[in-house]
Amino acid sequence: MKKSILYTLCMFFLAGCTANGQSDFAKLPQVKLGEQVADFAGGCFWASSEAMSELRGVDKVIAGYAGGRTANPTYEEVCSDKTGHAETVQIYYDPKVISYAKLVEAFFYAHNPTELNYQGPDQGISYRSIAFYRTPQEKEILLNIIKEINASKHYNASIVTQVMPFTVFYPAEQYHQNYYKLHPDDSYINAVSKPKVEKMRKMEKSQLKPQYQNM
Repeated sequence: MKKSILYTLCMFFLAGCTANGQSDFAKLPQVKLGEQVADFAGGCFWASSEAMSELRGVDKVIAGYAGGRTANPTYEEVCSDKTGHAETVQIYYDPKVISYAKLVEAFFYAHNPTELNYQGPDQGISYRSIAFYRTPQEKEILLNIIKEINASKHYNASIVTQVMPFTVFYPAEQYHQNYYKLHPDDSYINAVSKPKVEKMRKMEKSQLKPQYQNM
């Protein structure tokens, strides 16, 4: 669970959403012809969803849960750290426009991959950093980029991101989808999520969709 005053404020809002019957789980879209899918966990999925959706070639990003044991977990169950899941984003992208390697780079710059089992004020294994791979080639790309970023000394510490084979992804409740854009005045978004998105924009400017390149 986000252990911060900002998170407490957010939860009052989310409780209102649930009361209004908006807590249904999101639906996974069909993979379009020629599309590929990638999954990453990098702290709160509100920021990750926005950051990855701003990249050229990315069609959709779904917030959800992966890397755990429990089937169809709820947000509250994941936040308890008892299911083993991490907040994860599933990305539907066109590999002719953006490569898996560029997605991986953006992922590593959209959060701090040197923080073990937390991201900023968000504490617990549900906020751990994980890069999921579907093929041996994707695993090799992940390991090579981790080596490159570590060697570049971009971060003051070594990357602790888990590199795991993809198994299953469960979409999160509907109120988590596109949360960043829907709640631009939210205090948590502005204090925690926005700096992550802005960092990714700075590091991956050439990969951004045109509308985000001058933000």
